[in-house]
Amino acid sequence: MREINYTKIMKKARNLKVALSLVIAAILLLPGSGCDKDDTPEKETIYNLNAQDVLGVTGTATFTETSKTSTTITLKLFNAPTGTHPAALYMNTVAEGGTIVAELNPIDDSGISSTRINMLTYNQLIEYDGFIRILKDNSESSEILAQGDIGGNVITDTNVIYTLNAIDNFGVSGTALFEKRKNENTLVTINLEGTIAGEFYPATINLSSVTTIGGGPVTKTLNLVDGNTGKSYTTIRKLDGGMDITYANWLVYNGYINIYQSAVEFENIISQGDIGSNAN
Repeated sequence: MREINYTKIMKKARNLKVALSLVIAAILLLPGSGCDKDDTPEKETIYNLNAQDVLGVTGTATFTETSKTSTTITLKLFNAPTGTHPAALYMNTVAEGGTIVAELNPIDDSGISSTRINMLTYNQLIEYDGFIRILKDNSESSEILAQGDIGGNVITDTNVIYTLNAIDNFGVSGTALFEKRKNENTLVTINLEGTIAGEFYPATINLSSVTTIGGGPVTKTLNLVDGNTGKSYTTIRKLDGGMDITYANWLVYNGYINIYQSAVEFENIISQGDIGSNAN
């Protein structure tokens, strides 16, 4: 019977184990292998850009994290006219308007532009108090092709609608839509029927209810309602006196809305409705 040399077998096994360990180590050192704790995973958020002055033009703004300190903003326009269209990131909301904080590369006939931003990180941008606007051209009176709120200003699915009833024989009635933004601020949209083209109607939020004799004091002045569309849009962060107010506060607010024919005076009220705790 042949004698088995266990010492040689064990030695060969040890040598094989060492060789396999070296091969595995070499593979892990290859580019793209293993896991580098400093690598930044790619994140992406897409915002909608809505039509404004030119009907049918819409778009998207895609924010892609390209490193820990930079983000690429890719803009796409659909149904846009030919030509070069300037674009920029602004402070505040679409309803408020604001100043430019970053010029973005213009959109050409391909309908696409891409800009790398280093001034804010990806995480800062997706919470940013801002909006994106794309213009038709560089003229001072250029039409707005598309625009949309981004970051903390994005509108959530949380909202409440209040009824605005016609007063006397003016025939103006409608709704007030309160929408919660991601950052807890509120977008108030007034939507009226029976308005006259070319006219602008003041609107206010007042303390107390519509049954208050003599009316309650104005606590928040809203943007004028455009008679051409019957609409107005107001971003609310604070009351006129400077007090912060969130969407949740409005749900229990002791107030009502007035729409006026011209000046903000009791005799000029043409539509009104209770809001907050008064509408429950």
